[in-house]
Amino acid sequence: MAEHFIAEGLHYRVAGRAVINDVSLSLAKGELVALIGPNGAGKSTLLRLLTGFLQPASGCCMLADKPLDEWPPQTLSRHRAVMRQQTRLGFDWPVEAVIAMGRAPWTPRPEPRLIAQVMEMTGCTPLAGRQYAALSGGEQQRVQLARALAQLWCDGAPRGWLFLDEPTSALDLYHQQHLLRLLKTLTASQELHVCIVLHDLNLAALWADKIVLLHNGRLVSQGTPAAVLQADDLQHWYGAQIHVGQHPATVSPQVFLAP
Repeated sequence: MAEHFIAEGLHYRVAGRAVINDVSLSLAKGELVALIGPNGAGKSTLLRLLTGFLQPASGCCMLADKPLDEWPPQTLSRHRAVMRQQTRLGFDWPVEAVIAMGRAPWTPRPEPRLIAQVMEMTGCTPLAGRQYAALSGGEQQRVQLARALAQLWCDGAPRGWLFLDEPTSALDLYHQQHLLRLLKTLTASQELHVCIVLHDLNLAALWADKIVLLHNGRLVSQGTPAAVLQADDLQHWYGAQIHVGQHPATVSPQVFLAP
């Protein structure tokens, strides 16, 4: 499996404006990395650059020491999966068929046992038989996570690089906790490596191994949650009045808005 992912000097412009400005970072084996930052910081754009859906004006992304654009698409799809903020389908398929789409890089044959295993892992089993378009936003997010994990499934587990753009935005508390616990468990196996955009700083603090903070397209801070989530720094970059304390059950920092 490809164990190294490096981005070097990424630049990207839209209508003459620098959306990503000289961003370099490395993603290590078995890490859950959270991308954070205020609105317009460039988080989603950076994720699309890291996954090869956008081409940088300059700089490059390297997976296993090879530029992304030199990977054959089918081979890359076996190593890298993406869950976007919203996925609108041009057809109305049942949940199982949508999840099975993730297996396209591997086989054209149905794999009901594998799909059932992924559905159980992601809490999608109660959605079996339902039409995707009839699901709530949160239910659709769970199905898309299952599809992405199915895409990376190899030798009995998801293996490779998983990129997620705000996958908890439509989830209730239980499913936020379930999703992030699952990703943390899978990354601890050293076989799945996760890069996730999160708006909720406290979720990032609880589950991320490393946090990358963006502001106006620049990488302004990166490190452990305790190193990045400093009150003065967050007030500077977010412009909000905040307090930083400690989670009552862990050593994780927690961010509170000032009244």
